[in-house]
Amino acid sequence: MKDQLLHLDAATRREFMLRTAKTALGVSLIPVGSSLRAATGGEGPGFGKAKAVIYLFMEGGMSHIDTFDPKTGSTKGAKDPIKTKADGIDFLGGYMTEMAKQADKFSLIRSMTSKTGVHEGGRYIMRTGYEPRGTIIHPSMGAWASHFLGRIKGVTLPDSVTIGSGQHPGAGFFPPALSPVPISSPESGLQNTRSGVGDAALQKRVALMNEFDAGFRNKFKNDDVKAYTEFYEETMKLLKSEDLKAFDISQEPAAIKEKYGRGFGQGCLLARRLVQHGVRFVEVQTGGWDMHNTIDQNMNTVGGGMDKAFAALLEDLKEQGMLESTLVVLGSEFGRTPDINENSGRDHYPLAFTAVMAGGGVKGGFTYGSTDKDGRRVADKQATPPDFLSTIGHAMGLPVDEVVMSPSNRPFTVGDKGSVITEMFA
Repeated sequence: MKDQLLHLDAATRREFMLRTAKTALGVSLIPVGSSLRAATGGEGPGFGKAKAVIYLFMEGGMSHIDTFDPKTGSTKGAKDPIKTKADGIDFLGGYMTEMAKQADKFSLIRSMTSKTGVHEGGRYIMRTGYEPRGTIIHPSMGAWASHFLGRIKGVTLPDSVTIGSGQHPGAGFFPPALSPVPISSPESGLQNTRSGVGDAALQKRVALMNEFDAGFRNKFKNDDVKAYTEFYEETMKLLKSEDLKAFDISQEPAAIKEKYGRGFGQGCLLARRLVQHGVRFVEVQTGGWDMHNTIDQNMNTVGGGMDKAFAALLEDLKEQGMLESTLVVLGSEFGRTPDINENSGRDHYPLAFTAVMAGGGVKGGFTYGSTDKDGRRVADKQATPPDFLSTIGHAMGLPVDEVVMSPSNRPFTVGDKGSVITEMFA
């Protein structure tokens, strides 16, 4: 049974655990990142300055020219570039009116480049640092952090959460309990956290399971059996935790909810609440960036929504005193073509794109690298997805050069041996 589970991908193994919990306890909440780490990585080196990460993922391929790397020549977007608050970031795209006011809080990596212009592959490498391989699934950054750092003491919430409905590599080859808890809708929050049989009946079920399992656990005292025992123990702790209210954004004032905006904005608000309550890694996914047609119209809605939400998140974290300890990153699977196509849109373009970092020790008002005058090629300080993810890991205090062996006895590192962009940090 153990060998069969290890050969399943992370999503399938997680589904097995979900079904087990639902059948036995009547709940479908998994406490991610429990003390299972004792079998996978020990104490780790401790935190870097970024005690938490919020990863904003723009699914579809965000246009660098219309957002964070605007041009004034033949490839210019429909709107003129606008001046920002920070001297180190000269201009942003004309749709980024709110982010321009927050430019002193973030850094730009304008020299991102990748080898893949396919959505699935691009999303995978921007979450794992590795190109997809049919024989293995690589861990996402939240799983790497749980592996090296373990649980935060006193925190009952999961280590890692994803907000949105996109596909995700999850824990990869790590144990399934290091997978992020998925939240499909920020308004709905975390579902199935209460048993339909009542607390008394739930306690009886747990007691009965422990009675049946006691002999087996005493006979087979290995890490795998211990891990699944801890899974139920952590679930019971979490079900009783007052911190579950962190998933309920209805508790936020109406003015704050309005400031973030709808949809993606509410996901960013939920991310702030989760980090505030001790969740280490939160990814907020949003789509609509695959703008092959009428990019000006789409940027007014999708781009405008991102602009409002991202700026609100940075301002909110600053006001809460959380920005220095929270790394906020924004990425996409690739950029879009500098030239407008016949449908008034831009097509897939991995050769040059932009990523953003803020907080967590990152400089404000700083630009790393550049593209040429038309945004077609990286002109200075090329950065790859492995470099980007290694830099995130470095900000969190992860040992990005330490080799970890997968269950198939193959060596891996955080970010696939990417180079940390040390210039980003103050």
